[in-house]
Amino acid sequence: MPPNLTGYYRFVSQKNLEDYLQALNINVALRKIVLLLKPDKEIKHQGNHMVVKTLSTFRNYVMEFEVGVEFEEDLRIVDGRKCQTIVTWEEEQLVCVQKGEVPNRGWRHWMEGDMLHLELTAKSAVCKQVFKKVR
Repeated sequence: MPPNLTGYYRFVSQKNLEDYLQALNINVALRKIVLLLKPDKEIKHQGNHMVVKTLSTFRNYVMEFEVGVEFEEDLRIVDGRKCQTIVTWEEEQLVCVQKGEVPNRGWRHWMEGDMLHLELTAKSAVCKQVFKKVR
């Protein structure tokens, strides 16, 4: 049975975010701003329904979905695109595939103790972020 990811998570660290943003063709000025951010995550997980909020002082992003059901995701706030998205469980990892203009785009979340790990991919770029559960 997959873990319940409900909780509030504080940013701890990230690696390789700039390469990920370049793979999405984010302009240099916006990349510089994003690299300074330390976003929090808030996840509400009830059965197959999930709400994942990425919260920062610059911009918030809310993703609401049913696990296993494909939907059109509006990523204009991130990089001006829309894509067909599906989120599924692969054992204890929540895996998102975002089909669209950018190949190999998606992410995966998993827990190790009270640490939430996030791996973001786009083209050949891989960014890793870690968050600590605080409530």
